[in-house]
Amino acid sequence: MKHYYFSAKNMCVGYDQRPLIKDIEITLQKGEILSLIGPNGAGKSTVLKSIAGQLKLLGGTAYLGEENLPAMKACDLAKKMSVLFTEKIRAELKTCRDVVATGRYPYTGWFGVLSGEDEQIVDEVMELIHITELSGQDFDKISDGQKQRVMLARAICQEPEIVILDEPTSYLDIKYKLEFLSVLQEMRVKKGLTVIMSLHELELAKIISDKILCLKGEYVLRYGAPDDVFTSDFIERLFDIREEDLKADEKLLAYIRQVGQV
Repeated sequence: MKHYYFSAKNMCVGYDQRPLIKDIEITLQKGEILSLIGPNGAGKSTVLKSIAGQLKLLGGTAYLGEENLPAMKACDLAKKMSVLFTEKIRAELKTCRDVVATGRYPYTGWFGVLSGEDEQIVDEVMELIHITELSGQDFDKISDGQKQRVMLARAICQEPEIVILDEPTSYLDIKYKLEFLSVLQEMRVKKGLTVIMSLHELELAKIISDKILCLKGEYVLRYGAPDDVFTSDFIERLFDIREEDLKADEKLLAYIRQVGQV
């Protein structure tokens, strides 16, 4: 029997005991990237929140290795999984570096005091995400795109084995979409980071992903490798659009293809 780093079996998700999507089956090896695609309201965020433990599963289960994910203690899960959702947060009187540093809290004990090693990790991650220049700025006063990068740094600062991202390229311009993609590629290669995320950019999902999960309606419409999913007739059916509507910004696509070959 083949063993996977992450797997979901007969997973059912929803709100208030009302199922939204049933019989979700996912298998990922360590270091693979899974992208969830589908129309707005298809349930992508619900699936991600259910995997992250923010919503209780209505059926089935999910595993990290041999561990039953819903049964894991929060402190143990925080050392393996980090989460970045689209909800805007307020961090009154906190600098951007303060926000990034909270990613180290699973390792600091009750008093939340960062060690010299923690401080070094914070600095390295901020440099990796190219936000060092934001270090002393008030988090509440920077742009939405800058906040997204700070929160990505916070998630990576947690040194997770798996990261859950909901529309992580929202608010980012072409340059920072490219940098975000580069960071994910580097983290998966160097540290075996496993990624589960939702994306609107279909070409980005096609190039960066090992697996694609297509959501529309009560059940998963399709799950598999990008080449098996991204056929024009299927994408048209998934989004109720014409093939010519799928064309995205050519400059962005050129950047993405270049990085995807690294």
